[in-house]
Amino acid sequence: MPDIQYITEGAAVAQAAQALHQRARLAIDLEFDDMRHRYGRNLALIQIFDGDTVFLIDPLPLTNPAQELEPLWAVLRDPAVEKVFHSCKSDILLLDELYGVHVRTITDTSVQYTLLAEADNNISLGRLIQQELGLEVDKGEQKSNWLKRPLTEAQMQYAANDVLYLFELTDRLAAKLAALGRSSWAEQENRALEEVRYSRDERPYLRLAGKYRIQAQELPLFRDLFLLRDEVARYIDRPTYMVASNDRLAELTRLPVTSSGHLRNAPGLHPELKRSPFAERLVNLAQEEREPEPPLPAEQRRFPFRRRLTGAKAAEADAREALLMTLKTHLAEDHSPIMANLVLSNRLIADIIEQGANQTLRPWQHQLLVDTAQHHGLDFQQIAQPFEAKG
Repeated sequence: MPDIQYITEGAAVAQAAQALHQRARLAIDLEFDDMRHRYGRNLALIQIFDGDTVFLIDPLPLTNPAQELEPLWAVLRDPAVEKVFHSCKSDILLLDELYGVHVRTITDTSVQYTLLAEADNNISLGRLIQQELGLEVDKGEQKSNWLKRPLTEAQMQYAANDVLYLFELTDRLAAKLAALGRSSWAEQENRALEEVRYSRDERPYLRLAGKYRIQAQELPLFRDLFLLRDEVARYIDRPTYMVASNDRLAELTRLPVTSSGHLRNAPGLHPELKRSPFAERLVNLAQEEREPEPPLPAEQRRFPFRRRLTGAKAAEADAREALLMTLKTHLAEDHSPIMANLVLSNRLIADIIEQGANQTLRPWQHQLLVDTAQHHGLDFQQIAQPFEAKG
C-alpha cells in the first residue's frame, strides 16, 4: 500500500502541486456532494496518485479554496501531464462550474472500456477493477457524507482506492485497444473530453415539469414554486428535496396552499417554508396572475427542425433516417449490436439527419460508417452533409 498524504493547508497544496507537476501522468478522482447533504454542488475531496503516493487534498478546511487550490489547477490545465480518470465527465464539469478549470490531456478508463465494445452499459470502477485485475475493492463508502468531518479511515481508504488502480487499468485497456486497432479511437474520444464545458440551465424547472406532466396553464405556478423552493434551500444550505419533494411541488401546483392556516397543516414541507417571509410568499403564489411561460428558443427544442418539415422535405428527412437505420442494422451484423450503438445511437441518428455525418461523427465513427455503406452498396453521401445544405 503506498503512502497516503492527507492535505488540509494551502502551503501543503502548493508543495504537493510542485511535486505532481514533475510527473508524466497522474491518476485523479473527486468526491463531491451533489444536492444530497447541502445545497448545490460542493467539492469535498481531491484524490491524486502519482505512482508512489496518494494525495488526499481536502478543500473544506482551506480559508480560500479558489486561491489555495490554484497551484493544483495549474497541473490539471497543463497538457504535458496526462490525467487518468474513470468516468470523468461529472468531475470535469464540476471543476469548470466551480473553479473554471479546463482539464487537458485526459485518459478515461471508462471510455477505453466502452470502445472495446464488450458490454452495452457503463461500467463502475469497482466492477472494472474486479473484471480486469481480479481484485475486490470495498465500495461501502460510496454514498457516505463526504462533507462531514473528520473523514473516517474507511472513507480515506475508499478514496485512495479510487485512484490507486487507474494506471494499471489504463495500461491494460490500452493494450487491448491496440490489439484491436482502436488506439486512435480512444485518442479521439479522450481529446473530445477537453472540450466538455459546464453550461447553466436557465430554466431547470422545464425538465421536471415534463416529467410530472405539468400542463401549460400550470407551468407558471410550478416555475414559481420551484424557484421558491430553491431559494429556501440555498438560505438554509440544505438540498432542495429537504424543503419539498418533487412530488410535493407537483401537488402544490394542482392544489395550491391558499391560507396561512392551510400552510400550517400542509405536510411534506420544511419548517422554514412555513415561516416568514417564505410562508407569505408561498400563500401569495396561489393568488397571483402570471404571464404564460415563453416557449423555448428553436435551437433549444429537441430536434426542432423535424417539426417544421412538411411535404417533400419531411419525406427527405424520413429517407435519411431509413438509410441510417439500415446502416445500423448492417453495423450490428458486421460487428456487434454494441458497436452499432456506439456509432449510431438514437441521439447521433437524430443529429446526423439534421447536421450530416461529416459534421456529427468522430473520425473513427465516420470511417466505420463509410466502410459499412461501401460494403453494402449504400450511398453514404445521402447522409454526409447537413440536411438544409442538400439540393
